Amino acid sequence: MKKARIKLSSPDYKLLENICEQIKEVAKRTGVKHSGSIPLPTRKLIVPTRKGMPGGGTESIDKWEMRIHKRLIDIEADERTLRRVMRVEIPEKVHVEIELKD
Repeated sequence: MKKARIKLSSPDYKLLENICEQIKEVAKRTGVKHSGSIPLPTRKLIVPTRKGMPGGGTESIDKWEMRIHKRLIDIEADERTLRRVMRVEIPEKVHVEIELKD
């Protein structure tokens, strides 16, 4: 049987967990084996910006940080299950990749 590997990433942790729960619920209802959600390392994007006005004053730097949280879910894929997973409403902040494997 084929397997589907679903990779999810988002800067919003709670939103990501909610989508993972919905996908796992679809897998439970259809009765297929699944594993996950497996947390992957969080990616931190740090952007240093200068606080003061250009040309004068002391140089002080602010650091802005954005964290990208990632999850991985493996599902034994049959056509019916994948169609139900595709129906799950995904917000704009969540990025989803589905990869099919034999």
